[in-house]
Amino acid sequence: MKKLTPQRADNNQNVAKVIKKLLQVYGEDIKREGLSDTPRRAAAAWNKALSGYGMDPKNVVTTFDGEAYDEMIVVRDIEFYSTCEHHLLPFFGKAHIGYLPDGKILGLSKIPRIVEIFSRRLQNQERLTSQIADALTELINPKGVGVVLEARHLCMMARGVEKQGSQVLTSAMRGPFKKNDNTRAEFLRLIGK
Repeated sequence: MKKLTPQRADNNQNVAKVIKKLLQVYGEDIKREGLSDTPRRAAAAWNKALSGYGMDPKNVVTTFDGEAYDEMIVVRDIEFYSTCEHHLLPFFGKAHIGYLPDGKILGLSKIPRIVEIFSRRLQNQERLTSQIADALTELINPKGVGVVLEARHLCMMARGVEKQGSQVLTSAMRGPFKKNDNTRAEFLRLIGK
């Protein structure tokens, strides 16, 4: 089991107190067997869901000389989980990311890590898409970046319009991904869109 730093332990305790109070507001007996440990478990779950705060993508990036590689690099179907800032409900899906290197290439495992850092915060899908594209642009200064997110939102599925089959697609294009129809078309073809 992962040891908690004093700050994380305090955070767990504070979140658990809030969840305990929430359960009481709904009239639950927090001493009953099924709920007695729920505040602690829920606090741990929320801390994981929001673990992107305090993380900086600069700390996870590893670059390599591109060996004159100048074609598109695409990582698709990156699973992500996030929390809607409007309703505090999950949204989840897949990220598809491509870039055109300009002398440097990024370690492939770093792209999903960047997605993880930004998705593990209170978010909306549009901002999340742009943050990923902007971070890649800043970190490796490629010729261009394309990001497409497809997600299902519990705020649409379990409340409100209650449409289970709905998916939301967002994109953020930079450089030739935005300005060049052929580059954009190649990226969308490679990710299957």
